[in-house]
Amino acid sequence: MSAGRSVAVTGLGAICSLGHDVASVWESLARGTSGIGPIRSVETSNLRFRNGAEVAGFDPGRHFEPARLDLLDRFAQFAVVAAREAVRDAGLELAPELAAKTAVVTGSCLGGQTTEDAGFFELYGRGTGRMHPLSIPRVMANAGASQISMDLAITGPVSTFSTACSSASHAIGHAFWMVRSGTAELAIAGGSEAPFSPGHLKGWEALRVVSPDTCRPFSLNRRGLILGEGGAMLVLEPVEAARARGARVYAEIAGFGMSADAHHVTQPTVEGPLRAMQAALRDAGLDADEIGYVNAHGTGTPGNDKTEAQAIRKVFGERAGGVAVSSTKSMHGHALGAAGALEAVATVMALSTGILPPTANFTAPDPECDLDVVPNESRKARVAAALSNSFAFGGLNAVLAFRRLP
Repeated sequence: MSAGRSVAVTGLGAICSLGHDVASVWESLARGTSGIGPIRSVETSNLRFRNGAEVAGFDPGRHFEPARLDLLDRFAQFAVVAAREAVRDAGLELAPELAAKTAVVTGSCLGGQTTEDAGFFELYGRGTGRMHPLSIPRVMANAGASQISMDLAITGPVSTFSTACSSASHAIGHAFWMVRSGTAELAIAGGSEAPFSPGHLKGWEALRVVSPDTCRPFSLNRRGLILGEGGAMLVLEPVEAARARGARVYAEIAGFGMSADAHHVTQPTVEGPLRAMQAALRDAGLDADEIGYVNAHGTGTPGNDKTEAQAIRKVFGERAGGVAVSSTKSMHGHALGAAGALEAVATVMALSTGILPPTANFTAPDPECDLDVVPNESRKARVAAALSNSFAFGGLNAVLAFRRLP
C-alpha cells in the first residue's frame, strides 16, 4: 500500500441511457431496468445490428448557449454536464485558490467521433472540400477535460487518458493518486463518449462482436456487446478535508491497479486482468477476503466474460462463488471510454446504499462463468469493499478498489 492521504468520493455526476442524472441512473440500475433499445440517431438499415444504449431526450440547448455549442461535440457535452452535477452534489464552491489546486482528469476512447464522421462525410461523401472550421477543437480527445476546466474555472492540472475501454478507469485512478499524494487537493475525474455515428458503427459491425439483440453478460447464450453513450464524473478529495467541511462521503477510493496483457490487440488473457486486480488490492491495502462485490467489465462477448470469470476465480480462490459479480453494461451498454466512470458510479452507489445492481437480461448460466452474477434482480447487501474492472482492447487493464466508510 502506498503512503498518503485517504481519499473520499464526495460528488457524483452521470448521464447515460438510464437517465440524465445520478438519481435516475441509479434508480434504473437498482431496479434492473435496461436502457438498451433501437438506435434512433443513426440509420441502421445497412447495419447487422439495430440496438444501442443511447441518451434519449437530451437537449443540449438546456445546458449550453448556442455559441458554446459550436465548440462542443456530443461527448464533451456529456463530460461538462456530468462534471457540473458532480460538483453540485459535492457541495463545493471552487474559489480561485482551490481551483488552482484542483485536477481534472478525463477518459475518452474516441473523442469527437460524431464531429469527425460528419466532417469526413462532407469532405468525401458530398465532395464539398470543406469541414466545419471548429472541427479540430471539437474532435480532440481532451475537449471534455478542457471544457470542464473552462466551465468551472479550474486552473490546476488537466489531462486526458485514451486507453480504449479502460480510459475512464485510468483517469479516475491517476486522479486518485494525485489527491492521495498531495499533488492535487481536489479532483474531478471520469469519462465521456458518444460513439453513435455511421462510420464508427460500421467499424464495430466489421469486428462482429456486437449483439443483434441485447447484452447478456455471463449468460450461456450471450451474443456480444451493445454500444452505449454518456458520461460520468466523480469528485475526489482527502477524507479529512471532506469531513472538515461536513461533506457527504459516498465511499473511499482506496486503490488502483494497472497491467498490460502484452498478448493480442483484441483477445484478452487471464493473467493481465488477474495482475490488475491484485495490484488494486495491494495498493488499497485490502485482502481479497474483504471484497464483497465486483462490478465486472462484463461485455457480453463469449471470450471476455469467460476470461474475466477465470481471472476473478484466481483472485478469490475458494470463496469466488461467494463474491457478488455483476455487469451493469447489461443496462447502460458498453460506453467504451466512459464505461469505467459509469461503473465506478454504480460501484460507489452500491457501497453507499447497500444495494448491489444486477446483471440484467440474464437467461441461462454458463458453466465457464460459474460466478454469483446477481441475475436480473438487485440484492440488498452491505459489503465492506468492492472492485470495478475495466479491460481494454490492446490488453490494457485498469481496476479501481473502493471501501465503505462509516
